[in-house]
Amino acid sequence: MNDSSWGTPQTGYWGPSDHGPGQGAAPAGPAYDAHYAQHTRPMPVVPDVPEHGGDQDVERGAARLGGPPFRDEPTRARPLPGEVPQNPEPMPDAPQPAPAPQKKSAGRDLGAAIGVGVGLGVVIVASLFVVKAVFVGVVAVAVVVGLWELTSRLRERKGIKAPLVPLALGGAAMVVAGYARGAEGAWVAMALTALAVLVWRMTAPPEGYLKDVTAGVFATFYVPFLATFVTMMLTADDGPWRVLTFLLLTVVSDTGAYAVGWRFGKTKLAPRISPGKTREGLLGAVAFAMAVGALCMQYLIDDGVWWQGLLLGLAVAASATLGDLGESMIKRDLGIKDMGTLLPGHGGIMDRLDSLLPTAPVVWLLLVIFVGSG
Repeated sequence: MNDSSWGTPQTGYWGPSDHGPGQGAAPAGPAYDAHYAQHTRPMPVVPDVPEHGGDQDVERGAARLGGPPFRDEPTRARPLPGEVPQNPEPMPDAPQPAPAPQKKSAGRDLGAAIGVGVGLGVVIVASLFVVKAVFVGVVAVAVVVGLWELTSRLRERKGIKAPLVPLALGGAAMVVAGYARGAEGAWVAMALTALAVLVWRMTAPPEGYLKDVTAGVFATFYVPFLATFVTMMLTADDGPWRVLTFLLLTVVSDTGAYAVGWRFGKTKLAPRISPGKTREGLLGAVAFAMAVGALCMQYLIDDGVWWQGLLLGLAVAASATLGDLGESMIKRDLGIKDMGTLLPGHGGIMDRLDSLLPTAPVVWLLLVIFVGSG
């Protein structure tokens, strides 16, 4: 702080003195004061104090070094007569300029996100309608990468060492079993994978065994088992169209929630879990998913009816939102924003599977109820 902010200069600041001007005290007289006013710096204004001596001088020294004697009083810069003030400090009660309005931010690189999304869509659709087995392989690869991301974050953030090798092998086998043997094959493969996790972890020291195998069994259910319902949809005669309907409804639900929530969202849906989600966004997800669901059931699914698509869209909006909140809960517990960085603009594979995984069994079940499993 420059010295000009201390206050207004006063004549005879330290009171009468017998030491003369050489000792720092100004002698009485207006002529002397006028002469020295041009060669001295302004001193702080302090309350009336006793004359020199004792503890009072110590307090004066502290006031000179530490700033104004009372912190409640604002410090005002007052220049000497004829002096231009330099860097005066604003008063606390001075009106402050209003902050410039900020535009809403999307929060991610939309260009990269759209490019990656379109690329994934092309790969999925091409494999889906060319050779079904290729699509099953795409699902298996996504499951293995998702398991790697999940177990890596658990190890890094919580010290939980869920065994990746039995999870990856069992997860891929589970996806294939669901396609080849249906629900029965998926259940058997899941049980064997969980058993493999228990046995594999026995090769390490017993410390942390319970939390490691618990996390492993959870990962077995959360990623590969839920993904098997996608390949189970594929076994129907119109299987590719069922899978496409499932993908379209989930993507449209997420897009509707994002677009409406970003533009009109005001009321938080679950602020403790995901502060960015709003009730208005949920309504957008429901509206978009129901509209697209009606079109898909009417024109893509054999023997489907438009009103079934309305119910299907409503269920997808609910399950996709719950799935997104579920993974947000996991990430918040781990203290991370994304599960990975593999997909620019999206995060990791698990950040794209969060709403797809819990939606797969819902769509599979409703399609079986509405039009059968064939």
